[in-house]
Amino acid sequence: MPYFSRRNFLKLTAATAATVALQPARLLAAGKKIPIGLQLYSVRHECTKDLVATVTAVGKMGYKGVEFAGYYDRDAKTLRKLLDDCGLKCCGTHTRIETLTADKFDATVEFNQILGNKFLIVPGLPKKNTESRQAWLEVANLFNKLADKAKAHGMRIGYHNHSIEFKPLDGELPWDTFFGNTKKEVIMQFDTGNAMHAGGEALVFLKKYPGRATTVHLKPFSKSKPKALIGEDELPWKEIFAECETSGKTEWYIVEYESDAFPPLVSVEKCLDVLRGWGKC
Repeated sequence: MPYFSRRNFLKLTAATAATVALQPARLLAAGKKIPIGLQLYSVRHECTKDLVATVTAVGKMGYKGVEFAGYYDRDAKTLRKLLDDCGLKCCGTHTRIETLTADKFDATVEFNQILGNKFLIVPGLPKKNTESRQAWLEVANLFNKLADKAKAHGMRIGYHNHSIEFKPLDGELPWDTFFGNTKKEVIMQFDTGNAMHAGGEALVFLKKYPGRATTVHLKPFSKSKPKALIGEDELPWKEIFAECETSGKTEWYIVEYESDAFPPLVSVEKCLDVLRGWGKC
């Protein structure tokens, strides 16, 4: 039997404890590495006060990209320079449906090409497009046409959920009406937290529409702790990541945090720290 000094025994014990502690992170880290961006809506008030300082801070935290939800009165070239200076990529823009109409489509495409963005994500629709199943079918047809137009420019059109999409309407969930009748090229930007407010579980829809979740919003949800950060909530992150990193074909994770547990920049850094601890970045 080999001799173990007390010092060696303590070293072995510490190493074993560290290995055990890392197991959850290793399990969560399984699969391909997907870059993590931040939806700037999370820090919108800070962006309004000082966009340059805010985006710079986001880059220093370790985020790889940002998704815009408004441009703070800057042109595309100014925004692109800011991203380049901060070592960030544009991983999407929340693009209003009216900016994709025939007379504005080309200008929207040009703006996003300058940003280096290829994901045009519609963050919501007017009531006229969501008040009936027929309305959802018609807007699905519109997205199919927009997807064809965008493809010619190397871009993709997508849709981002809130909670109405998971409340039955005329005998069907609007999410199913829409994504069951759109081409696979139309991105399903699934917002995990928004969906859960209406009982829409990410795993159900990630599995139902494989290959569609090109970008995914990582937003916490907890019934018992409404202001929970990622990792303090009740979502099955291990399973969500596994699905995104296999059949989901996800290209970007995008953190969005909207509660006020901490100042916004502190909250989004804490969320990224959790994801880093899980081995996701």
